[in-house]
Amino acid sequence: MDDVCEGKDFSFPEQEEGVIELWAKLDAFHEQLRRTEGGEEFVFYDGPPFATGLPHYGHILAGTIKDVVTRHQSMRGRHVSRRFGWDCHGLPVEFEIDKALGITNRQQVFDLGIGKYNETCRSIVTKYVSEWEAMVTRTGRWIDFKNDYKTMDLNFMESVWWVFAQLWEKDLVYRGFKVMPYSTGCKTALSNFEAALDYRTVPDPAVMVSFPIVGDADNAALVAWTTTPWTLPSNLALCVNANLTYAKVKDKSNGAVYVIAESRLGQLPVKAKASGKKQAPSKGSNIEAVQDGLDKESYELLSKIPGVSLVGLKYTPLFDFFIELQGTAFRVIADNYVTDDSGTGVVHCAPAFGEDDHRVCLAAGIFETAGLVVAVDDDGCFIEKISDFKGRYVKEADKDIINAVKDKGRLISKGSIEHSYPFCWRSGTPLIYRAVPSWFVKVEKIKDQLLECNKETYWVPDYVKEKRFHNWLEGARDWAVSRSRFWGTPLPLWISQDGEEIVVMDSIEKLEKLSGVKVTDLHRHYVDDITIPSKRGPEFGVLKRVDDVFDCWFESGSMPYAYIHYPFENRELFEKNFPGNFVAEGLDQTRGWFYTLMVLSTALFGKPAFKNLICNGLVLAEDGKKMSKSKKNYPPPKDLIDEFGADALRLYLVNSPVVRAESLRFKRTGVFAVVKDVFLPWYNAYRFFVQNAKRLEVEGLASFSPMEQVVLLKSSNVLDHWINSATESLVSFVHQEMDAYRLYTVVPYLVKYIDYLTNIYVRLNRKRFKGRTGEEDCRISLSTLYHVLVTTCVVMAPFTPFFTEVLYQNLRKVSSNSEESIHFCKFPSTTGERDERVEQSVKRMVTIIDLARNIRERHNKALKTPLKEMVVVHPDNDFLEDITGKLKEVLKIWFIIGGC
Repeated sequence: MDDVCEGKDFSFPEQEEGVIELWAKLDAFHEQLRRTEGGEEFVFYDGPPFATGLPHYGHILAGTIKDVVTRHQSMRGRHVSRRFGWDCHGLPVEFEIDKALGITNRQQVFDLGIGKYNETCRSIVTKYVSEWEAMVTRTGRWIDFKNDYKTMDLNFMESVWWVFAQLWEKDLVYRGFKVMPYSTGCKTALSNFEAALDYRTVPDPAVMVSFPIVGDADNAALVAWTTTPWTLPSNLALCVNANLTYAKVKDKSNGAVYVIAESRLGQLPVKAKASGKKQAPSKGSNIEAVQDGLDKESYELLSKIPGVSLVGLKYTPLFDFFIELQGTAFRVIADNYVTDDSGTGVVHCAPAFGEDDHRVCLAAGIFETAGLVVAVDDDGCFIEKISDFKGRYVKEADKDIINAVKDKGRLISKGSIEHSYPFCWRSGTPLIYRAVPSWFVKVEKIKDQLLECNKETYWVPDYVKEKRFHNWLEGARDWAVSRSRFWGTPLPLWISQDGEEIVVMDSIEKLEKLSGVKVTDLHRHYVDDITIPSKRGPEFGVLKRVDDVFDCWFESGSMPYAYIHYPFENRELFEKNFPGNFVAEGLDQTRGWFYTLMVLSTALFGKPAFKNLICNGLVLAEDGKKMSKSKKNYPPPKDLIDEFGADALRLYLVNSPVVRAESLRFKRTGVFAVVKDVFLPWYNAYRFFVQNAKRLEVEGLASFSPMEQVVLLKSSNVLDHWINSATESLVSFVHQEMDAYRLYTVVPYLVKYIDYLTNIYVRLNRKRFKGRTGEEDCRISLSTLYHVLVTTCVVMAPFTPFFTEVLYQNLRKVSSNSEESIHFCKFPSTTGERDERVEQSVKRMVTIIDLARNIRERHNKALKTPLKEMVVVHPDNDFLEDITGKLKEVLKIWFIIGGC
């Protein structure tokens, strides 16, 4: 063995760099795969990150969790293929290209050419591959970059086509015209789960607007409240609740008569008597003046009206942009979605911009689907029909629209409200709700199956599965899987001009057969111009592909099949090993990748996609805020690794609440604490062993060679017996916890074990290690410590792959049958050689030693000063058995008396 330096001179980062070189020389990762080939498959699905940014602490955390589990399983003899994946398509890439090329609308893409646009997208997908590979390698993660998968690869895209075709065959796909979350920044509709990814608390205008009832004897007006003034130009109806009671009240200051839900009367504005300025609604401070929420000094109650009697009333439109619809529109309808817990009990309906608005207006005959005009274009700007505001971005037009309403004498009040509002998860722009045509997967149809499949999975922590994910599945909506974009897997739908004939491609072979065209790429600029002859004859023309591409989440959700090109290849491998054994990602993926995996696997096979899942929380800055490059509120990962090493970072993350789906406030001092509390004591125990093993040679004795464990287990020394049993407990505990995917329990146990190893076994056996009790006893103690250190390193190798390799490479030099790398070692099997009695005895001894030392300190008795006797009081007569001799030695006491 080589000499070792003192702990203060041991550079963890430098040693880790040396280990990376060793692994490269041994081709260690692939060698491990070769050694386990033919063993039981442990199928791990690696969620593909978007390739448009650099790795951050969230990626390092998820990567560490994945690496710990897959390394452990490999050391258990299982074959664990680990292929890195890249999410190459969709909004993240297009958004970057749009910024780079200054593209602000769809027409600019057509002017540039879809082919040129897509090839530009393709060119940046691998922009950060080298940075990713460098960081992933430096953090100690073993994964296959050379055999990676990309969602833009031909084989992957073909399998995605197959997945969609299967859903079509199962009647789980339809085309609909629905109001959906829409990103004006990315110029496409988003699915409901995408819309839920980024909610922010923001202020928005809140206005109360009057809608005069046609022919009302009191010239009354219905009062509606909205936080989206930009939708007012598209108003086509008002909706009430037929079961609510409404009130007709008169404003004493101007004679205006309003109709509002009786329970919302307190929301009407009140004017101050002195200044004439409007006040906030009364809170009831003047009890006599306020009755049922109505300020009687400001308003007179004229009558109460059942909600049902309002249905069918006509009202005067706010704007005349849709005056051609007055035969069916601008009337009152009713639905139970209108409530009296906010607003006025009267909802203004713009069916092109509200899901409920669209539903109730369509049912009431306010418009016909084919005749609905969406007055906002793809860029979020008003179309020419809205002449007063044409070309204006809707959110920016709010103020002018409010002023226009005021000029018409229809504004009752204006203010602002802070509420939670959805933003585009990619562009960061506020979403709007907009009617768009889309292709949907019938998720609601399989909702019960989804809930059953969820029951078959195991999650850490389980409350995320039982609460968050279960609730999300319960509320699942049909999934809009098409996007009106360019860079993505095209929908494999070819449709005739009359819409009567639809062909769904499930393979490249089918497309080539029906079209007669050789297909080498499936992106839009390769397949958009491919046509299919109609089966009905040439007079019906040809079938053309729909313009849409897939939602990139549909592609990543297809990953278990597409990354191995199933069903075109690897059919037996897939069918023998599905569902996969393990996935791990962040909490946000309960509404992202975890969800799409579950939806597609359930729809295809009636099974969950995975068996076991670890869900991690968010890594925040030390101040509890989101990590921000501009704010520089966190240490860059590379700088931290260069200072403390990757193993310290790995252990810090795995030992934190973030592995239990809670948030972690990242602290540099926390990483340092791991070095101080775990690695230095561990290293010192190893260093003590090496020094004393080499001392044998210095003293002219035979070189150290470890004795066989079967011999050591017969040692009469109680501490040898104890440390062997404690090590067996460590093996058993890690085995148990890793089977349960509870990574966070392992580190605290290890810390306690290392403390026992250094402060009990090593400290109390110093005389033996130094040869003062004879050479034979010295070799027994050193051999025991050797096997303990090797076993501990093997057990902890998945968690700290660098440090354990460093120790092992030196320890293996005294063994003739050692492996070239610790990661080729088999995880120790539990031998059943635990002795709980001796473990308890030593724990008792430690307790007594601590108490005795405290008493010495209180009486100023130095530890070196011998004492005559010590009395230990305990009800168990056997309490001191096996440990009396060691207590006398450690505590410098002549007599120990037990009593109760």
